[in-house]
Amino acid sequence: MTVDDVLDLVQVSAPRISPDGRRVLYTVSELGKWKDNKRVTSVWISNADGTGARRFLAHEKDRNAAWSPDGRFVAFTSARHDDRDLDDVSDIWMVPAEGGEPRRVTETRGPVGLASFAPDGRSLAYVGRRARNDFGGNMRVFTVSVDGGAPSCLTSALDRSCAPLPVRPLWSSDARFVTFAAEDRGALSLYRVAVSEGAAPELIVGGDRVVTGFSGAREGSLAFAATDPVTPAEIFVARGDGSAERRLTDLNKAWRAEVALSRPERFTFTRDGFEVDAWVMKPSSPSSGAKRPGLLNIHGGPHAQYGWGFFDEFQVYAAAGYVVIYANPRGSQGYGETFTRAVIRDWGGGDFADVMAALDEAIARHDVIDAERLGVMGGSYGGFLTSWTVGHTGRFRAACSERAVNDQWGMFGESDIGHLFNMVELGALPWEDASEYLDRSPVSYAKHVTTPLLIIHSEDDLRCPIGQAEQLFATLKKLGKDVTFVRFPDENHELSRSGKPRHRLARFTFILDWFAKHLSP
Repeated sequence: MTVDDVLDLVQVSAPRISPDGRRVLYTVSELGKWKDNKRVTSVWISNADGTGARRFLAHEKDRNAAWSPDGRFVAFTSARHDDRDLDDVSDIWMVPAEGGEPRRVTETRGPVGLASFAPDGRSLAYVGRRARNDFGGNMRVFTVSVDGGAPSCLTSALDRSCAPLPVRPLWSSDARFVTFAAEDRGALSLYRVAVSEGAAPELIVGGDRVVTGFSGAREGSLAFAATDPVTPAEIFVARGDGSAERRLTDLNKAWRAEVALSRPERFTFTRDGFEVDAWVMKPSSPSSGAKRPGLLNIHGGPHAQYGWGFFDEFQVYAAAGYVVIYANPRGSQGYGETFTRAVIRDWGGGDFADVMAALDEAIARHDVIDAERLGVMGGSYGGFLTSWTVGHTGRFRAACSERAVNDQWGMFGESDIGHLFNMVELGALPWEDASEYLDRSPVSYAKHVTTPLLIIHSEDDLRCPIGQAEQLFATLKKLGKDVTFVRFPDENHELSRSGKPRHRLARFTFILDWFAKHLSP
């Protein structure tokens, strides 16, 4: 097979059977075709019995397709406005299932998606926000008539982002309620809101856990998958209002009996007017009273969150004898828009102070942490803050910066989202305020680095391209600093989460060997 043969390949995803069971709706991605720097995707329909030709419904960057209850229409997400390559805006569109001209339903104001039809087919529920390029803003749940018009926001009373999962809002069978997911202080929970005007969302599946997916039955029951820090995701069922919850599976029972797992302890503190959540996960093996080295982990995003889900990485580090410290500094999701937006135009400012304060609080509260043997690590934005940290303090004995943002100006032109994301997060274009891009770049502070640094990066990373690692590595080497660079071929930004198994194991080995070398007694 040649390179040209590869470019002729198509990928098929997101199949959805029609209400009558006779047709299948799906998305086609064409590897060799690109438009506005993004791969061309389109929506197709095939007969479920394999007869007849495929029917092409839409074009360009179409995705998230859904059937109407009667099977006559398809709703999908697409960006078809003239400036679609300059913003993050998209719309909900509808098209007859038999083919025809698509019709725009929403208002071209911000990013929208994951539309689902009401049981009577007259309305759509979807997630989105009303402002373009507002990366710190909450995603909310809306309804709109299939004929268009002004949408109604169902979650204006909930200061949380409502699109943490690629799952459509779920209508109740009587169309009175819509169920959706939202992030809240380290948890990812399910809420239900009445469609009637002015209703406030109610929590129906909560607790110190993370819901990873959900669906509903016609009679109103709810199925969902959920995980907690010591339990990989399992399946649960409940009534539509969240009552009578039952766990159906225990797929990891034998595995959990074979491994030692550590349950984190949560604490909060207040800094600069914000209440910050943080966690400490102690080594899973019993302690003889000796102090243990600490690893400060910083999450990516920055508009993401750590919390109550099962995270294999933290368990590996705890099992290796480290006290794992992690927090949700300003910029994190799950704490409201003011908290999430507080990092904008302040990368390396209040966020850096928050994670350092979390470390200080952890050390003060837990005698087991050896304050003289500390490491720091993080990926993506967390990699940025790790690279930034070692350029601004020498309190860590070792650091590991992964898939990091190290050069903000380079990110603007190289990253798949840089020309939008950097403009918003830094508050200016590089030629309008070059100093902002230089001042917020960890590479600018390389001369101050005294901490041995391990840099890990994937060669096919389009979010934070490999040049980000090369810039910092070359600078540190030129300065004679202690730095090691590990680059993974045939991997992208998702190496640690969905990379090739052998590469994920190799990555763990590099990290554990690095910190063992520098943090041992």
